[in-house]
Amino acid sequence: MLTMDSPTFDLLDLRLLCALEVNGRASFSRLGTVLGASDQTIARRYRRLCAEAGLRVVVLPDPFRLGHDQWMLRVRCAPDSAPAISEALAKRPDTGWIGLASGGTEIVCMTRPRSPDDHDELLLGKLPRTPSVMEIRAHQLLHRFYGGPGGWTGKFGALTREEITALTPDAQPGPASLTPEDELLLAVLEHDGRAGYPELQRATGRSESAVKRRLATLLGSGAVYVDIEYNSEVLGYPRAAALWITADPGALHSVGQALATHDEVAFASATAGPSNILVTSVVRDTAGLYAYLSGPLGSLEGVRHVEATPFLRRVKQLTYPAPRRPGPAVTASAP
Repeated sequence: MLTMDSPTFDLLDLRLLCALEVNGRASFSRLGTVLGASDQTIARRYRRLCAEAGLRVVVLPDPFRLGHDQWMLRVRCAPDSAPAISEALAKRPDTGWIGLASGGTEIVCMTRPRSPDDHDELLLGKLPRTPSVMEIRAHQLLHRFYGGPGGWTGKFGALTREEITALTPDAQPGPASLTPEDELLLAVLEHDGRAGYPELQRATGRSESAVKRRLATLLGSGAVYVDIEYNSEVLGYPRAAALWITADPGALHSVGQALATHDEVAFASATAGPSNILVTSVVRDTAGLYAYLSGPLGSLEGVRHVEATPFLRRVKQLTYPAPRRPGPAVTASAP
């Protein structure tokens, strides 16, 4: 189980982060009741986490539930051009999880297209015509083992099972789908996942009750989910790396399931391409990365090859611009 090491934040801050990953739209009053603090205290802690830890709460479509293609791109660039290209990619709404790796010569970028045309425009149009782009390798994400609605902070064990149950919204099962009318709703929630119903009403032109019902349906069906981003360094884990793993085909699923249980794993997905599993690993330091590669990961039966690409810096996570703080950051959803 992970342990927090922070000179600035304490156990209540960690518990609040964990609670927001369970239910990022819960009121401060509800959060305070579950966490054993006043709603004023929770509101102050929340504002401090936003200001000092880069905390953002957002609502995102779940591409795996919606059946949307998602790709991880490895873009090799001339060293002097990689920062500018990564910043340009970060400004696009169809990208997420952008980081500089391999000493600043490689950009690792996840696409979040809303339609096949969005993906084609980036992968077949913009990037190949970009000067100083030397190579593009695209890995389609096939199956998520860990990430998305499941959050990395849960591996700290800061909440009891009863507290998680008390925070978990009531499920409203149904088919996971989005309509064109949902675009206005999601445009607000992707910017501020805690936006109130009056704001959502004004943005969409629907009644407040209709907005409330529709959002509950989208969340209950899994079409969208609430996610948080923050700087993992505030918890004592400032280093991250993308791990490109090749597993025996017959062991692909068992290896992926095992990886999902590892404390160091914030995201894991089966992929197409030369490697067949992609992992985002979050660790305290370089020694921690080595310990993970040579220990829990290296001992997994069925793993044949691992390529590690430590992130030099994070450019974009879920939102842009990224907080201007050193070190990478993590979320529940992506590498």
